[in-house]
Amino acid sequence: MSLSERPRPEPDRDSAPWWEAVRRHELIVQRCDGCAALRFPARSVCNRCRSRNWTWVPASGTGRVYSWIITHQVFLKGLADEVPFLVLLVRLDDGDDLLMYGGLVGAGADVLRPGLPVEAVFTDVPGEDGTTLVQWKPRDLVS
Repeated sequence: MSLSERPRPEPDRDSAPWWEAVRRHELIVQRCDGCAALRFPARSVCNRCRSRNWTWVPASGTGRVYSWIITHQVFLKGLADEVPFLVLLVRLDDGDDLLMYGGLVGAGADVLRPGLPVEAVFTDVPGEDGTTLVQWKPRDLVS
């Protein structure tokens, strides 16, 4: 299956601004206006102070591999041709509580280890909807 035929993410009320920024190749996170805590994924209420006010701020786009999974089971028919595939969980350098998922590009699973430094890369998916995905590349391989 080609990248243009894959299932697409569906932005919701909280995540829509994040997807719009990703489409512009910008990585952002929410910063609570009440206590300045950074948070991701997007949500309407701060877990720390319960404030409902926030601002989107730029993230560094760097992090370290926290965990990963190699999926061998076909959970979505639209991804059947891509099994097995790898999904990373990356702890952003901007804060310990900022965890972001994404695929691995530019390297194989053999390079993975906990704490591996990675950098966000943006993959524009062909199609009319303008979907862009955040993926991760080992930092020493980033050109």
